[in-house]
Parts: sequence; structure tokens; C-alpha cells
Amino acid sequence: MDSADGIVATFLAVAHHFGRAVDPEAVRATIGIPLEESCALLLPGVAAESVVRYRELYPSLGVAGVRLLPGARAALDAVHAQGQRVAVVTAKIESAARLLLDRVGLDVDVVVADRYAETKGAALVELGAWAHVGDHPGDIVGARTAGIVAVGVTTGTHDGAALRAAGADVVLASLEGFPAWLDSATPGGRTA
Repeated sequence: MDSADGIVATFLAVAHHFGRAVDPEAVRATIGIPLEESCALLLPGVAAESVVRYRELYPSLGVAGVRLLPGARAALDAVHAQGQRVAVVTAKIESAARLLLDRVGLDVDVVVADRYAETKGAALVELGAWAHVGDHPGDIVGARTAGIVAVGVTTGTHDGAALRAAGADVVLASLEGFPAWLDSATPGGRTA
């Protein structure tokens, strides 16, 4: 799903609350990293208070702006059709992740929250995942840390070159290409 507009709207409201101004493009550049790091970069001096305020406002301001990415539902259906589980491993807190999933009507098997990069990798190992799909270099680092297939998707703010530089095994232009890729792959990342 694309939650960028809601994230930007929430950050702008938080900045306004603290009498600050933030550039929406600067906010977009931090999407994907933990909220605490984003607040430290964008709202120094009030970072801890900003995290609290952001989490208060996000359910009303951030969730409304989420949209389902093309191919997302088909991608999840393809995983389930193979008898596999769909897990969302995210830097968001669990309540925010579940609000977003509910808003777009996606049914996943597991949500693991508060994970980024290497800690995302630890969660993927615990889940027994064989592949991880993400649009941020931190997602790719998580897959690499777990020793599993890293599938990059250029649906976020990072292009294919950035995802490859982070170690992506494959880069897709959208989730619409995921079912075909999955059909050609087997657990462990070996292609048929």
C-alpha cells in the first residue's frame, strides 16, 4: 500500500503543533525508516515529543490517505494460492499497520511491527520466510540479513538502482509483476 500522503500530512500537522515547518519532500525522503529517526531528522529538539504527537494524530490524519497499490491484492492471493503465509514486517507500530491493512482491505497472516533493516531480518528468520518484498533499501537489508531472497519493488521513493545497491536479487516495477515472479520461483530463491 502507499501511505506516503498520510505520513506527510501527519508530519506537517505535528510540525505545526510545535511551531515548526518541514518540507514535504524532506518527509517523503524519510519514509521507511523508523519514526524516531524521522522525527530526529525533521524535528530536532522536539523529536521525542513529536513521536508521541505523530502517533496520536496518525489514526485520523494518516490512515485516510492510504491507497492500495496496483497488484497488491493479486500478489497476496498468489502467495496464499501456493499455500504460503503473508507476513507484513514493518517499521510502523502494530496498531498503525493494522489500521492501514484494514483501510485497504488486505488480509495478511502475520504482522510484525517495530522492525527495520537488520531487525526486520531477525523477524523474517523467526517467521521462516524464504523471500521478502519491499520498496525501501532497509527492506532489502532485512532480507539479506535473513539470508533470503530480496525482492525490490520500485513503488516507493527508491528506484531500482538503489534497491539493487542494497542487495536486491530481483527488482520489479510494480506488484503486478509479483505473481509471475512467484510462479517461477521456489522456496530458497531458486528459479524453476
